[in-house]
Amino acid sequence: MEVRALCIRLLMDVLMLLVEPVHPNHTQESGFAQIIPTRLQLFEYTFVSFNCEGLRAPSGWTVMRNTNSKVSECVSTWKTATGSICAIKPAYQTDSGEYWCEAGGERSNAVNITVTAGSVILESPAVPVTEGAAVTLRCRSKRISSTHIADFYKDGLFIGSSFTGEKIIQHVSKSDEGLYKCSISDSGESAESRLAVRELHRETSPSPHHPDTECHTYLIMRTVFTVLLVALLLVVVGQLHCGKVRVTQKYVCICKVCKGSCQSDRSEKVNDKEC
Repeated sequence: MEVRALCIRLLMDVLMLLVEPVHPNHTQESGFAQIIPTRLQLFEYTFVSFNCEGLRAPSGWTVMRNTNSKVSECVSTWKTATGSICAIKPAYQTDSGEYWCEAGGERSNAVNITVTAGSVILESPAVPVTEGAAVTLRCRSKRISSTHIADFYKDGLFIGSSFTGEKIIQHVSKSDEGLYKCSISDSGESAESRLAVRELHRETSPSPHHPDTECHTYLIMRTVFTVLLVALLLVVVGQLHCGKVRVTQKYVCICKVCKGSCQSDRSEKVNDKEC
C-alpha cells in the first residue's frame, strides 16, 4: 500500500508542476503620457487629451505641463472620469508646451505639443520610434482636404517633395532624428516637431538579475525536476510490473534475485512464496 500511495503522490506532483502557471515578475512601462490624437501638432480649437493610466507607479497620477515657462497642473476643460486624464477642448495656442505625468515623486517623459493658428500642421509620432521601424510624416492643410503636393524639411534643409502629402521613412535609424516641418503651396508652412528614435537593444549577455533571466531559469529548473519525477515514477511502476517490488500486508520485501530467499527490512529470512 505504501508503494501505491507513493506512486499516486508522485503522479499528483507531476501534474501540479505541469499545470502551474508562470507569472513573470515585471510589467511593461511606456514612460510617456498617452496623447489623443497621437500627434505633436494640432490646429487651434481642436480637442486633445493626455492620459496617465497604464504607467507603472503608485496610484494618483497627475498630468503636469509647462506652457510659456510656467509649470502647473493640467486642468481639464472637458469632463473626464478620472483625475489621471487631462482633456482640453478647445485647445488654444497658449496650450502649446510640455506635458508629463507625476505621481509619488516619479515623473514620466515629457511630450511637447504645438497648437497652431496656421493652416498647415505636420503629423509625426508623439513618442520615440524604434530603430528599424517605418515612420510616416503627413502634411495636413486646414484648407485643402484632397491630395496635395507637400515639401518636407529636416533641420531646416529640404529633403524632398511628395504628391500625396506624405513622406515615409523606411527602416528609421538614429541618423533620422531631428526637427521636421513641411509646407504646402498657397497654404503655408507647419511648425517644427522633433522626431526621436529609440535604439534597438540587442541583448548579448542578459543580466543575472533581469526578470526574463530569472523566469527562464525557473522554467528550466521546473522542467528538469518534472522529468526526474516522471523518471522515478516510471521506475517504480516498472518495478511493480516486473515483480521485483511486491507489497505484503506487513512490509515490503525487495528481492535482488528471483530465486532463493530474500532479506527483509527486519533482517528475517523470507521464503519465495512470501516474496
